[in-house]
Amino acid sequence: MHPLAIPPEIPARVAARCGTEHPFEDLVPARTAFVVIDMQVGFIDPVIGHAPCPMAEHIVPAVNRLAAALRDAGGGVFWVQNVHDASCDAEWSVMQRMATPAARAHRVASMTEGSAGHALWPTLDVRPEDRRVTKRRFSAFIQGSSDIAERLRAEGFDTVLIGGTVTNVCCESSARDAMMLNFRTVMVADANAALSDQEHNASLAAFWQIFGDVMTVDQVIARLQAARAKEAA
Repeated sequence: MHPLAIPPEIPARVAARCGTEHPFEDLVPARTAFVVIDMQVGFIDPVIGHAPCPMAEHIVPAVNRLAAALRDAGGGVFWVQNVHDASCDAEWSVMQRMATPAARAHRVASMTEGSAGHALWPTLDVRPEDRRVTKRRFSAFIQGSSDIAERLRAEGFDTVLIGGTVTNVCCESSARDAMMLNFRTVMVADANAALSDQEHNASLAAFWQIFGDVMTVDQVIARLQAARAKEAA
């Protein structure tokens, strides 16, 4: 996993503004959802994938551990899968035209529903009670991408933990949009993967400074356990 290396001035600025380094550390398990972004074969497998991130396979144990802890605490787990369909060509043509014809064809083959690349990575611990979400943009939360915001609200979730790949593209854009749609949003540092340590940490630093919170899997689980203990007391 990426070493966490955020400049100390970032949490200091957050503490000065919010009164604490972790503005969303008071997690309520039943209102917390783990939203896992794009942990698909097409973003991990170096042969099938059109945009593989080697680090993504290494975060699978952390993703599984946090998903298990949140289920046990009474929260929800949402697996978000990117897809390419005809609407992407019609409604997001700008992105399609930013790639060469060969790269575009590889992406279509990798992300079409039912293809090998579209599938979730096989070692992810996906349970029957978990939710599946299809998205058509980098951000899962932006208009036209998916129905995740409505589904989260319908189930009473107001806090979102973001994990997946890649940190600085689909994960960060989803996290920023979630916050701006009024969800308490936490990027889970060691449950996110990028193409380099530098990109990963720069993304987390930018998000933490203004948009939300950054915690590790251990920190999140400790807060979930504390909340459950408080509820039981």
